[in-house]
Amino acid sequence: MDMNLSADDIAFRDEVRAFLDENLTQALRTGLARTPGVFVEPDISLAWHKILYEKGWITHGWPVEDGGTDWTPMQTYLYEKEVALAGAPKPAPISLQLIGPVLCKYGTPEQKERFLPRIRSGEDFWCQGYSEPGSGSDLASLSMRATLENGKYVLNGSKIWTTHAQHANWIFCLVRTDTEVKKQAGITFLLVPMDQPGVKVTPILSMSGDHEVNQVFFDNAETLVENRVGAEGQGWEVATFLLQNERGGSCFAPKLLVNIAKLEEYAKNHLTADGSPMTNDTDFMSRLANLKLRAHALEYTELRIQANIANGRPAGPQTSLTKLISSNLAQDIQTLHNELFAYEGLQLPSERPLYNDNAPDPIGDHAGQTSLAAYLNGRASTIYGGSDQVQKNIIAKRILQL
Repeated sequence: MDMNLSADDIAFRDEVRAFLDENLTQALRTGLARTPGVFVEPDISLAWHKILYEKGWITHGWPVEDGGTDWTPMQTYLYEKEVALAGAPKPAPISLQLIGPVLCKYGTPEQKERFLPRIRSGEDFWCQGYSEPGSGSDLASLSMRATLENGKYVLNGSKIWTTHAQHANWIFCLVRTDTEVKKQAGITFLLVPMDQPGVKVTPILSMSGDHEVNQVFFDNAETLVENRVGAEGQGWEVATFLLQNERGGSCFAPKLLVNIAKLEEYAKNHLTADGSPMTNDTDFMSRLANLKLRAHALEYTELRIQANIANGRPAGPQTSLTKLISSNLAQDIQTLHNELFAYEGLQLPSERPLYNDNAPDPIGDHAGQTSLAAYLNGRASTIYGGSDQVQKNIIAKRILQL
């Protein structure tokens, strides 16, 4: 694989850098830096969303005919890398990277006309209804029912770990429409409006006190048959496409390398018990170097996947490999981050958001103020988007042929 950038790629990278320098405000950078959760709050993400929308870069991963940018896989990777280096927030990934591409591939012309413009503009904010109590990693065992009655599906059951459902006006759900067939064959993919009787959102606070996830209850909630994506019983196929896109549609390594670089800078300014900088601690620096090597190895793997895509091959099961590696690497970085800040990292302020003017002052560094909360929230990274165990099974079966 040729790792050298072409003249066009270099020009594109420079264009992205210039755009970020001009449009990415310090307030947006600070909002991301002081967010300990997995996702930034909608006020931060939507502000950056609008800027990218005006530029025409908000749906760079979509087909051109649906509003995409026609970037090459390498340009997409360069964009993701420069965004990570600049400290830009990620706008509405569930809307833009999950349901958007699903509608581009499986949506009817009417669905595309109705939903895609509102996703691009940020008018609609989506959440994902996959996991259920007792049906997490084994997604095919889901039991939430949907019954077709007079042109409408009537939904009963609940979804859990639903990120930002408290902000969403639409949810896409996997539901069981047939109990007499193989469990994967009885699943259907529905788009459901949140603002209706029969839909109730109950907050779930994380260990850090953050409110990112929820349980959503459906009690005879309804959605029109026109809001079904694909045929009845095709939901598992649609879900598989979405999950591959979720795991392979992002570039994890650039962000991880940025976090490691920040750790290197923090180490220069934080002192050990004898008053010397942490950079003199050989054990700490050895562990940091190991993390950096692992992140660079992941980056090379991601670039190989991009090269495959550029040559017309699908991302495929190797996306499970990048998900597995990146999740564990992120946790190891968070662990070392927390150890670096020591007692400063034990702060756990309950106020949110921590980027507002009325946020409490940190004890020491702002990075220490969010350290423990980020560590606690990061424990979920090896579960959401497909747990480690699920990824290992996919790797064993589809890559290693075991």
